Amino acid sequence: MTAATAGQLLPLLILLPVTGATLLLGLGRYLPHGLAWGIAIVTVCLNGGAAAVGFSMAGHARLVGWLGGWRPDGAAGVVGIALVGDRVSLGLILVAAGLIVAALIFSWRYFTTQPHHFHALMLFFLAGMVGFALAGDIFTMFVFFELMGVAAYALTGMKVEDPSALQGAINFGIVNSLGAYLTLVGVAVIYAHTGALNLAQLSQILPQQGKATLVVGFVLLIAGYLVKAAIVPFHFWLDDAHAVAPTPVCVLFSGVMVELGLYGAARVYRIGFSSTELAAGAHQLFLIMGLVTAGLGALMCLLQRNLKRLLAYSTIAHLGIFLTVLASGTADAYGGLIVYLIAHAALKGALFLSAGMILNRFRSVDEFTLLKRRTVESGRDRALAITFAIAALGLAGVPPIGVGLGKALAETAMTEQGASWAPYFMIIISALTAGAVLRSGARIFLGIGAVRDDIEAEAMSGDEELLEIEVGDRVPMTMLAPALGLLACSFAAGLLGRLPTVATRMAAQFLDIQGYVDAVLHGATGYRPEPETAPSWALGSVLTALLSVLAAGVVCVLSLYRDRLPAPVRRGAPLLAPARVLHRLHSGRIGDYAVWLLIGIGGAAALVAV
Repeated sequence: MTAATAGQLLPLLILLPVTGATLLLGLGRYLPHGLAWGIAIVTVCLNGGAAAVGFSMAGHARLVGWLGGWRPDGAAGVVGIALVGDRVSLGLILVAAGLIVAALIFSWRYFTTQPHHFHALMLFFLAGMVGFALAGDIFTMFVFFELMGVAAYALTGMKVEDPSALQGAINFGIVNSLGAYLTLVGVAVIYAHTGALNLAQLSQILPQQGKATLVVGFVLLIAGYLVKAAIVPFHFWLDDAHAVAPTPVCVLFSGVMVELGLYGAARVYRIGFSSTELAAGAHQLFLIMGLVTAGLGALMCLLQRNLKRLLAYSTIAHLGIFLTVLASGTADAYGGLIVYLIAHAALKGALFLSAGMILNRFRSVDEFTLLKRRTVESGRDRALAITFAIAALGLAGVPPIGVGLGKALAETAMTEQGASWAPYFMIIISALTAGAVLRSGARIFLGIGAVRDDIEAEAMSGDEELLEIEVGDRVPMTMLAPALGLLACSFAAGLLGRLPTVATRMAAQFLDIQGYVDAVLHGATGYRPEPETAPSWALGSVLTALLSVLAAGVVCVLSLYRDRLPAPVRRGAPLLAPARVLHRLHSGRIGDYAVWLLIGIGGAAALVAV
């Protein structure tokens, strides 16, 4: 099969899950639970297999397809609908498919009535993610962005008997819809001034546009993507949605959906705007927002007692690191980011599945409540505790898990570009987030520490979380196995010797704007000379990773035994005052979140325009 033929088959990657979802909605009520579940699993596996074939072929040339044969002919206002498959977009589809398989296995016993609704929504969610990753124009990106969002809102509110689930879904839907409307206005602004929607066309037209058009169009266009990526100050919906969504859905939210938001912003910027006069401003915007997001997410992570909210803020902190690396703009840094992202998706999936098992086994996800109980009573409880602990250490970067390798590659590349602060920044953020997760594990499984009455007690409790399924005294293997599988994937990301080289080449192809334009508009095949072999683990990266793990351990111990510190230190802790301010800012009121969204848009426009 040639690359041209494979490109024409790209729509099948979208049609396959849509067909499966439609089948389940139409016939699901008449099918046995096992058969409906099997249809969903087989559909996702077929989709993942097809994406794997495409990923292999995209190693030689980009796959380009035009829906319905519509393609731009050079005349103003004539647009086509392009799908572009390179190894980054197809790799994201593979990650999404893998996480959905794990989530579906975990949810085998979840729903006793109407389970086909859940399976159908998961397939629609996959179709939206696939379409968004492959879209080659800004309007098609918006369409699939909305399909992905609608499925996500419905999945968040699956527990309709729980008022908090409905409130979380409504908050999620309103904030993300506001972001989507801004993106649609950005699409209209760009089209009104250029007559083009295709990214490859825009890369040639936008450099001739005025700065005002560029600023307004760029900021509005990426607003929705940054909301979806939960970048500060657009992040307020994320912890509410994670706290109330079913556990299998949280796996997808933290593992791939928010990362797709960053992918959208990076794709639009690199292809459409990086050759314009906005390049320096956009770099500054990504860098500042990344640093602020990482810092705020890490601090809020430390202040949580609800395990699912804690993990959600950990995701926000790591997304801040991702955005900071994206600002660097080098293939080596992007290559490290790809390794980091794969391993982080697997680890965060394992941690959320562990949180779901803790909820269903011990009826709470509140650290303080679980601290008072004896929570390790059987072999599977110990397996759950070990899985949780290893995943937490993996977040800190412990070798040989891939997060440490990805961070090391990105740190090295950024340092070579003059960002000598990058290793310290990543160590601090990783230590704070992993330390918070380790503290939770120590309280829940080891009963270490004491119930506190300070700022941690002011955080939202995890006792309101409704039991998702009755599992009795024994965690089912159908829940434990997917978490162990994801943990194994995070190890594989660090141990596959060729992965850093493949990731760096994927990044170089992602950054090759002219190659993208030639492939989409002129049918060119092949890539420019690819980067040399990228390094894997080195002594320096191992030592840096171990330092990060040590720092996480210190954060964990200080969090557990803060009451034993000298009184002046406890009372005068410099972070307590800003921490209380942050608590108040995360009010849960949708009006506040909308105001912050507008403030963020204004700030982003100012940063880009300066």
